[in-house]
Amino acid sequence: MWLLPVLFLPIVQGSYPLMAVSNAVSGSVRGSLTVQCRYEPGWETYKKWWCRGANWENCHILVKTNGSGEKAKGNQVSIQDNQKMNMFTVTMEELRWKDADTYWCGIEKSGTDLGVKVKVTIDPVTVQCHYSPEWETYVRSWCPDADLSSCTIVVQTAGSELKKNLVSINQKMHTFSMTIWGE
Repeated sequence: MWLLPVLFLPIVQGSYPLMAVSNAVSGSVRGSLTVQCRYEPGWETYKKWWCRGANWENCHILVKTNGSGEKAKGNQVSIQDNQKMNMFTVTMEELRWKDADTYWCGIEKSGTDLGVKVKVTIDPVTVQCHYSPEWETYVRSWCPDADLSSCTIVVQTAGSELKKNLVSINQKMHTFSMTIWGE
């Protein structure tokens, strides 16, 4: 009996020339976040972009490279292409609650651009302040500016919630904390 050799060929799925290192990223209110997008060799001199919106075909481009490794800046966002590593990096700074959305890494090309979805979420931040026992009866407040003379108080202990922010007081530990959920 003759046994016919069976030839096993691996099934290779087509790969997409662009991918986000992570399809979901988060950053803290007033903080920053970084997104890295990798591309296959051959796309080095193409323009890379970062846009916002649920549908990438008509999303709003926030920043775009000029086809070189030079850093490009937009409003609180920058993009830089590392052509030797076949990767571009997007940095969003001074994050606000309203920045949570769907974004896209993209490569501009003739015809339809390449695009990969990245979900951006914004995490709350909790700030804890310590005070001396003699200050227990005073109103405690939160002001986000460094200059106290021109500061607008965002929240104070007279109310428990204001502008989506939450204040908690631990009188035994002589602390009060504020969770910043947004603006």
